[in-house]
Amino acid sequence: MISIDLNLVWTIINLVVLYLLLKHFLIGPVMNIMEQRKLMIEEGFRNAQTAQDDANRLKQEYETALSGAKQESVQLIEDARKSAKAEYDRIIIEAGEKADTMLESAKESVRVEREQTMKELKSQIAGLAAASAAKIISGNADEKESQDLYDQFLKEAGENDGNADK
Repeated sequence: MISIDLNLVWTIINLVVLYLLLKHFLIGPVMNIMEQRKLMIEEGFRNAQTAQDDANRLKQEYETALSGAKQESVQLIEDARKSAKAEYDRIIIEAGEKADTMLESAKESVRVEREQTMKELKSQIAGLAAASAAKIISGNADEKESQDLYDQFLKEAGENDGNADK
């Protein structure tokens, strides 16, 4: 059978003491260090996750702001186009009104000139008629001279009337 001698007992006692010493001085501190490292790594993961969440939130805010800025720039461009179109229309209408005013003014000026010319022609015709009548009444005009005076009167009246149209 198995015999237990004293060396074996001392060896077992030495092993137990060595185990207790290693556990107390080596395994305990190593386990504590490993536990601290585990906590530190977990904290690092939590911090990284928090930082990533913050980065995603900021990215979303920036994308929203950028989208808003794009919409605002599109709106500003559209407003500028509308304003330019309104200004263009206003200028066109104003130019049309000025042209109408100038056209009316020119028509009125032509009408006034025509009236003045007609008055002048009437007075010239009256003068010619009076001169012709005076020659006819003076009595020394025969029928041939009367016809010549009448033709001259028509010729001069026609020339004056032609000048009025020019």
